[in-house]
Amino acid sequence: MNISEMKSLVASGLYVYSVHAEIERKMDDLSFEEIEMALLSGDILEKYFDTGRGESCLILGFAHSIPIHIVCGWRGNKICIITAYVPKPPKFTTPWERGH
Repeated sequence: MNISEMKSLVASGLYVYSVHAEIERKMDDLSFEEIEMALLSGDILEKYFDTGRGESCLILGFAHSIPIHIVCGWRGNKICIITAYVPKPPKFTTPWERGH
């Protein structure tokens, strides 16, 4: 997955949310604007090759000072936001590092 291409699609509004992403977004009280801001400022943290649903990646971006993880894949020619959440312990020790 190419971050520049993904940012271009997001900036053009060519992305969709999965049901799971919507649930997770609400649980962390994240707005659509904050997720879009994080996508546009973000970088790929991890790449996941085809796990049965196609290629995807974990993006870390920031909305103001809030770190946001966004897992994205493809749905046709659009970016699909699979999940979005604020990384926190114990799963993550920092926004960049997984917990032990």
